[in-house]
Amino acid sequence: MKQVFQLFPFVRPYWKKCLLALLLLFAVVALDLLIPRLVQRIIDQGINAHNMQVVLQTSLAMLGISVLNTLFAVGNNNLSVQVGESVARDLREALFLKIQSFSYGNLDRLNTGQLMVRLTSDANVFQRLVQVSLRIGTRAPLLMTGSVILMYRTDPRLTLILLPLLAATAGVIIFFISRMGPLFLLVQQKMDRLNTVLQENISGIRVVKAFVLSAFEEHRFAEANLDYAENSMQVMRFMSTMSPALSIFVNIGIVVVIWAGGLQAINGSLTSGQLVAFINYLQTTMGPLTISVMLANVWAAGIASSGRVNQVLQAQVEVQDEPEARSLPRLERPRVVFEDVSFHYNGASDQQILEHINLTAEPGETVAILGATGAGKSTLVNLIPRFYDVSQGRITLDGVDIRQVSQDSLLAEVGVTPQETVLFSGSVRDNIRYGRPEASEEEVVAAAQAAQAHEFILNLPEGYSTRVEQRGVNLSGGQKQRIAIARALLTRPAILILDDSTSSVDVETETRIQAALQDWMRGRTSFVVAQRISTVLSADKIVVIEHGRIAAQGSHQELLRSSPIYQEIYASQLGNGISLEAAVTAPMAGE
Repeated sequence: MKQVFQLFPFVRPYWKKCLLALLLLFAVVALDLLIPRLVQRIIDQGINAHNMQVVLQTSLAMLGISVLNTLFAVGNNNLSVQVGESVARDLREALFLKIQSFSYGNLDRLNTGQLMVRLTSDANVFQRLVQVSLRIGTRAPLLMTGSVILMYRTDPRLTLILLPLLAATAGVIIFFISRMGPLFLLVQQKMDRLNTVLQENISGIRVVKAFVLSAFEEHRFAEANLDYAENSMQVMRFMSTMSPALSIFVNIGIVVVIWAGGLQAINGSLTSGQLVAFINYLQTTMGPLTISVMLANVWAAGIASSGRVNQVLQAQVEVQDEPEARSLPRLERPRVVFEDVSFHYNGASDQQILEHINLTAEPGETVAILGATGAGKSTLVNLIPRFYDVSQGRITLDGVDIRQVSQDSLLAEVGVTPQETVLFSGSVRDNIRYGRPEASEEEVVAAAQAAQAHEFILNLPEGYSTRVEQRGVNLSGGQKQRIAIARALLTRPAILILDDSTSSVDVETETRIQAALQDWMRGRTSFVVAQRISTVLSADKIVVIEHGRIAAQGSHQELLRSSPIYQEIYASQLGNGISLEAAVTAPMAGE
């Protein structure tokens, strides 16, 4: 229940509509409770007294009340829907903005499938909870309370006889609600798993087909789907027993009233009209209890989903601005220094990914990061824009600890081409100027030319206006990488990070890209992550990472002379039978 109340701030902006909806609901309940009294009047003062005028007048009054009741109910429904839809919209927006604020560490723990379920299904469940609460969720207890009061005013003795039955019915409802909460939570967790499997399969469908693993993926999805279906059926079976259980109590109540009330009517202490009115009030009391089957489902699901939504909204963002964080001034040729930096993924493992990194990138210097897969290359450069925070040590820009400046001002100075290329639905032009929407056409073309993307873009059906489909499926891997490089170059950052950004292009294209990038990288402090040694030959400084530590650093010639690891990498990729002595004395490409 606490989880639901934690989301009530999303309802507060619409309190006027909520209040009006509840006032209309109060009117509906009052009119509903008036009907049995009018029926009693027709029987006692009309039919029994042979007074047709009372019958006609009361019947017309009942007809008018029914029309008015319908209008009030329609108004209540419309307001409830408006509030529910508005709350769901605000909740989805809040979830989306919260997800946008997450650091890489948060996203490592909450996968795409889980976040999608919270943003859609769980938000919709809370929306339904709000709507139902403003309609039958409030109407049911009001009807029960009003009916019990009017039952007591009609015949106190009969009411006291029925109180134990009403209490037992309420106990049954509480029992079902308490049991259904955990069951609904389990169902939502199974839906998480189902969505994760589905999302992974759709995203990696090409890999699945390439490895002929459709049968395996079908089996994996079938397991998740069956697990979800079985848990849903378990909930439905449990819920299906609630309605018959409540029906038994309703029928027992009617039998008791007819028996005890009938005796009183025979003795003359209770009129037939009062007996009929009492039975109507009893049904009005027990009817909402039957409706509580649905209410219990809604509340149980709402409690479970509210807890899952709060898990996202209340998640602590791992990388946050310090209270006294200041804006980073515009950098020209920044000096980037890693001072005894260590890093591990919090909560995932105590194993250090990076250990005691001491590295200096001088102003305008190009630093290449070389190493085997899993050595920690990408993690190292991801620390510069604070995608993660260091576990130990610090990183400075021109002597300023990056944790002391705001993230927005830091990211404004850093251009990143991530290892995994991500493009968005829209035109090629829009993807290139994603970081600078105001960029001119000439600037877009210049960035594309530097990334060696201009020529293939012109060959696309509509050139720069060609639409990029979801995830860039209508482009090759190399084309996507070149567009991503152009996107990073267009922002003209002071620090440029290219994380294995030419891995999907051929060597000839890579050579042209490197040559074109020389002008763009001049005057900028650049970090180039690569596995191919050909990518890093012209770098001012090459850093070899092995098992999270710096194994060697220096220029190409220096490392060929002093680093066995670099010598081994060079020999395996570019040796071509040439001795190390010859390689050391050979001129660099472009010299």
